[in-house]
Amino acid sequence: MPRQSRIDLADHIYHVLNRANGRMLIFNEEADYLLFEELLTEAKALTDMRIISYVIMPNHFHLVLQPQRDGDVARFMHWLLSTHTRRVHALTNTIGTGHLYQGRYKSFLVENDEYLITLIKYVERNPVRATLVSECQDWRWGSAWRRCFGTQEEQDLLCPSPTPMPTQYIKWINTPDNEHHIGQIRNAIKRGVPYGKDVWVDNMITLYHLESTVRGRGRPKKISTHNFRNKGDSFRE
Repeated sequence: MPRQSRIDLADHIYHVLNRANGRMLIFNEEADYLLFEELLTEAKALTDMRIISYVIMPNHFHLVLQPQRDGDVARFMHWLLSTHTRRVHALTNTIGTGHLYQGRYKSFLVENDEYLITLIKYVERNPVRATLVSECQDWRWGSAWRRCFGTQEEQDLLCPSPTPMPTQYIKWINTPDNEHHIGQIRNAIKRGVPYGKDVWVDNMITLYHLESTVRGRGRPKKISTHNFRNKGDSFRE
């Protein structure tokens, strides 16, 4: 099966996700999360990447990125994933034992408007949907915590959203997701289809030859937020 087309152009907004190989836990202790955040900081400095939002979960992570140069998402992710894999194997004495991640990262384009804000909410509410915390800002390993409690240095990892965030951020982020939005975003994650208004999505598909992302797509299934209350299924994105 041929690889899906991947767009990597300056100033577009991307959602990026990768999971641990076999969905194993790669973030078990505080030190594991801290290491990944340190590497995020280094990768940002190396590529001048704009990190708008992120969350690190026990077996996967989400990033919302806006590169300033063509090809920077690939450069950022290659350095981040390869360096993280080497560091983890060195720290755990597992060099040569296999892949840390399940494969290459997934990504899709995001429209810079209310769809971006909806995506940020989706990303930052992951720990709540996974029943790891009751309020988003209580999950230490994500942009919601940094926005609310981080020092200035910690907040400097994040770049402002091109679309302004809601003024009552804490209240907004802790309002449950719209189930239809969850279904749309999950479909974008699965297929790589751009996420935005229909006209914008059609334009992106035509402009960047992304027809393979919508062939046989159909309507995304509705996904109830109740599906995420069971901790046995708590680490799904």
